[in-house]
Amino acid sequence: MTRQGRSATTGLRIGRVRDWILGGVLLAAVVAVVALTVGWEPLLAPWRDLSPIELLPPIGLTVLSYLVRAVRIRDYFGPPLEGRFAAVLRLSILHTTANNLLPMRTGELVFPWLMSRYFGQRFLGAAASLVWIRLLDLHFLGLIGILILELRDPSWIWPLAALLWLAPLPIMGRTGRLLPEGSRRLGKAVRLMTEAAPTTAAKTLRIYLWTALIWISKFIGFALLLRYFLPVQLWQILFGVMGAELSSVLPFHGIAGTGSYELAVVAALLPLGIDATAALAGAVNLHLFLLGVTLILGGLAFLLPARGTPSVAAIGLE
Repeated sequence: MTRQGRSATTGLRIGRVRDWILGGVLLAAVVAVVALTVGWEPLLAPWRDLSPIELLPPIGLTVLSYLVRAVRIRDYFGPPLEGRFAAVLRLSILHTTANNLLPMRTGELVFPWLMSRYFGQRFLGAAASLVWIRLLDLHFLGLIGILILELRDPSWIWPLAALLWLAPLPIMGRTGRLLPEGSRRLGKAVRLMTEAAPTTAAKTLRIYLWTALIWISKFIGFALLLRYFLPVQLWQILFGVMGAELSSVLPFHGIAGTGSYELAVVAALLPLGIDATAALAGAVNLHLFLLGVTLILGGLAFLLPARGTPSVAAIGLE
């Protein structure tokens, strides 16, 4: 194994000092803005009126999204992960936890690192597979965006737009495999992406269905919670949740997403005529819910077994 391979699989950097400093600045800024505008006591007050029964559906749907994420990973990678769902679930939860807590998207590195440690997958190969999974995530978020537009302004054009959006899906995962042989020699990145792509249209569609279930569960759960803090129309609530989820693609990402998460939600809601203070309060409370679930499930994940010893040949990056 190369020195680079040993470095990637025996240790994991969790962000540069600069990332943590910028994340800390964003965190401090949110704390200060909330204190000076909404006030922390009024912002948190609605939680006292929420009963455990009312919290169960949002929590249950969020947990379901975590479970389906693990199913999607097991299905994507196939035989090497079969019969080891507990380890896959542990990996999936820890990856999501790292994504939600670490600054500047460094949490994404946890996925290929754990895939190499738990299942002997090549680091860069697992990273390339994650890119395909993220592309499917973004594609389905686009479909949700079309649904929100339909809820806002019902028209025949939105179902048609949805069909057109879905039309190229069967060949998305096979794009790399359909490239002429010569084009595959363009570089290592092209080869890695080609090898990591789903092998058949049927598998792409199956992974997409898991992706749909993940996001439907999460959107419904988050919408149920956000409506307690922001009494507006359903399509506006969904637009706010969309902003929260798209915060993950921003070029900056604070510690635990603080700052970027709230900014994305408020930016999504302000053009809809929603008061900035109300939007900020809803964004912060939704984020607190996400972090609470993240910390609880992240802690419980360490109780799950992580069986398997990676082989040197599988881990190698070359």
